[in-house]
Amino acid sequence: MKPFAYERAAEPAAAVATMARPGRVYLAGGTNLVDLMKLGVSAPEVVVDVGDLPYRDVETLPGGALRAGALVSNSDLAAHPDVRVRYPAVSLALLSGASGQLRNRATLGGNLLQRTRCRYFQDVTKACNKRVPGAGCAAVEGEHRDLAILGASRHCVATNPSDLAVALSIMDAQVEFLGPHGLDRISVHDLYRRPGERPDRDTNLPRGALVTGVVLPPLPMAAASTYRKVRDRASFAFAAGSVAAAVDVRDGTVHDVRIAWGGVAHLPWRAWAAERAMRGAPATVDTFARGADEELLAARPLPDNGWKVPLLRNLTVAVLRSMTEAGW
Repeated sequence: MKPFAYERAAEPAAAVATMARPGRVYLAGGTNLVDLMKLGVSAPEVVVDVGDLPYRDVETLPGGALRAGALVSNSDLAAHPDVRVRYPAVSLALLSGASGQLRNRATLGGNLLQRTRCRYFQDVTKACNKRVPGAGCAAVEGEHRDLAILGASRHCVATNPSDLAVALSIMDAQVEFLGPHGLDRISVHDLYRRPGERPDRDTNLPRGALVTGVVLPPLPMAAASTYRKVRDRASFAFAAGSVAAAVDVRDGTVHDVRIAWGGVAHLPWRAWAAERAMRGAPATVDTFARGADEELLAARPLPDNGWKVPLLRNLTVAVLRSMTEAGW
């Protein structure tokens, strides 16, 4: 590991000012950053510890929105009574990630900003445009079984590893951050970038921005939401494919529905086309399947990950069928 300096941030504005200089990174829980430093993927000159900043509260805002501070641990957020009752998909997504020990340490902000687990990104001996712009993407011709089928480019086929981000997508959550020009918000839909020609840029946050929290709107149908994850083993594994969903069925008709997919794109993939196809249609398996098929017209699988297309279709149908049959 490359030697580095360590600073403990005493207040938010000073932390952001420190990040204006190159070679600096934020440290919160460290469950992703420390691994990347050990692998040589990240080699900062200065690590700025933000763990003492005042972002550990979960509170209800005027108007009913729920705000969670960026330093709330994944375990605490998943167990919070308001999250479990009002936003169950968020709780389920958090509990499906990593192990209990890691969830106790990992933070909300760090979860959203964690970097891809693509093996070529993590192996400094392999070509990776996300790690070294212009180096090429070894995954396209290499091992890409677990990588993207939606929204990828010839420059990068990595996937976003966050389960939480998928659940937040169907909630239309807002991410709060402190940047060079003060406090601001960005929709979770706008937070992440497709790879395009600049896969080294994961998000649209300004340089040095400090994520301070996430705001969940008072969405009634969020209480009827769920998250289901498919993976190669029962725990401590990233998604081969996942579905976050909320559905409002009235008199046998889909009045409203929200769907997002994980493990298949550079970002949490909100299934807008599927939602449009399902709204106003009978709440049947055929409707759910047609909606999923409509969204999957955009899929561009590689030779070894085409199996993700039927996986997502079947998983979406199964989740929505179980929700409607259970009277959600």
